[in-house]
Amino acid sequence: MDEFHGRASVRVGAAPQAVFDLITDVGRLPEWNAAIEAVVERPAALAEGAEWTIKMHPPRVPSWKSISRVEELDRHRFRFAYKTRNADGNPSYVKWAWEVAAAGDGAEVTVTWDCYLKTFDRRVLGGPMRKRMLAREVPNSLTAMASAVIATEPG
Repeated sequence: MDEFHGRASVRVGAAPQAVFDLITDVGRLPEWNAAIEAVVERPAALAEGAEWTIKMHPPRVPSWKSISRVEELDRHRFRFAYKTRNADGNPSYVKWAWEVAAAGDGAEVTVTWDCYLKTFDRRVLGGPMRKRMLAREVPNSLTAMASAVIATEPG
């Protein structure tokens, strides 16, 4: 396997701006993404080119550090895209894109991921395992994110 792709969406009973603000607050990632143990380093301000480092620790697998770099941050269209790579220097990477759109009296959040596996170990072992994990992790994270944003929304 050289690459794999995924997509997940959720409806949230909160304003699109509130949803986008939570998604782009990288310091709060561990609150709603159970696979993220901690934010190790984060930028002073989130902008294109900014990087942050997290400690990933999905259940039943060893932890690792991951570095993400913002490729797009459009606060008007509620679009956020970044490229993630393992901190160990492996050239494999994942491109993530988040979009938030108004939907009724709330928002619809869609996240896509495109994973590019550049080394033998990632193609044969890591990639297939991570593909299965993300198929479970991302929908669970979206549900937790929706709960978190509703809990912090005024009113």
